[in-house]
Amino acid sequence: MSRHLRSDLVFRLSCWVLALVAFGQLLTAGVALAVRVERAQEVRIVEKEGPARIITVAAAAPAVAEIPPTPKTVELPPLPEATVLPPPRPLAVPAIADPVVERLVAEARKARLADDMGAALTKVGAALDLAPKDPNVLYEKALIYEEMAAADATLADQAADAYQQILGLGTTGAGSLYSLAGEKLANGIAMPADLRGQMALGRVRIFKDDDHEEGQRVVVTVPIHAGNDTKIEDGDLEVRVRFFDSVIKGGKREIMESATQVPNERIEYPSLPFDFATGEELIRFPYIIPKDDLQQEHLFGKREYYGQVVELVYKNEVLDSQAWPRHLSSRNNNAAGQQLQQGNPWDQMPEFLTEDMINPAAPLLPTREGDFLPNLPADPHAPTVPSGDLPPPPP
Repeated sequence: MSRHLRSDLVFRLSCWVLALVAFGQLLTAGVALAVRVERAQEVRIVEKEGPARIITVAAAAPAVAEIPPTPKTVELPPLPEATVLPPPRPLAVPAIADPVVERLVAEARKARLADDMGAALTKVGAALDLAPKDPNVLYEKALIYEEMAAADATLADQAADAYQQILGLGTTGAGSLYSLAGEKLANGIAMPADLRGQMALGRVRIFKDDDHEEGQRVVVTVPIHAGNDTKIEDGDLEVRVRFFDSVIKGGKREIMESATQVPNERIEYPSLPFDFATGEELIRFPYIIPKDDLQQEHLFGKREYYGQVVELVYKNEVLDSQAWPRHLSSRNNNAAGQQLQQGNPWDQMPEFLTEDMINPAAPLLPTREGDFLPNLPADPHAPTVPSGDLPPPPP
């Protein structure tokens, strides 16, 4: 082997030996480092002896019950606004389909209001032949028999049968007549005897105006007293006022009933609706005596207002009556009216009103409290009546 190859082999062996020595040192350093780290993690307990010390340990505080925290008030979102529903549609009186039946019902109603019950029954009977289940025809039939029941109580059953047939039609077929028929059957059919003692005339008020442009004008206000639950059908209640005049002829006075009564179109109802909601309803009768010329006064005498007779009539039966002056009650042909005149005379005296007692806001006849008669008619031939303050009525 040559010299050159030998030195090259020695060099290679030296490099391998150095590499092995370096690897061994690295391995030894790594193992030593791992052992040191592991020992550093171990817990060592070192006991040292020294002088004894007294250590005071505070006692544990008693356990206190924990108060639960107050729940927080949670505000809820506002509720949505309620939907406002439209008001219920009121029931109406059903229309009559047949024009012939409609005409017969109108004629029957007209005859009933005129107290011609025979003609009313004939008309409603003909209407029933054409429309036996029409609620308008049945209701008019019931009203007719109810009116006739004032004279014959047995006819009230036929009126009740007609009202019962209306209830059988229901609200769909009878409309508002269904509730009216139900009230009739629930409350019973009113008779004049039922209202006697529950409905009466109040103190009549009289206002005289001698300077009216049409002549002598007298306004008589008639109060009607009844309970606020009193219900009156159209045509059942009537107030009749018969006026009397005095005629001076040849120096003599004559009292006679006036031929010119108050027409219906002039009668006033200041307290409408006429439902007795306040317990009193008013009716005004403006009575006018036209002016006469001197020739007529010379031939027929001077005509002046003298008094009146007032009758409260329910279903053609007199419930109450008042006359002023009181002796006019003897001219009343109704025996019941004469009987009703008996009683305390002070309760039936009218109240005379003057111009200074008129309220401009409510003209003609305001209500006055008390029983004072400030202005009685001055008539030397009239019956003597007291004036001024009246004594209280006897108990």
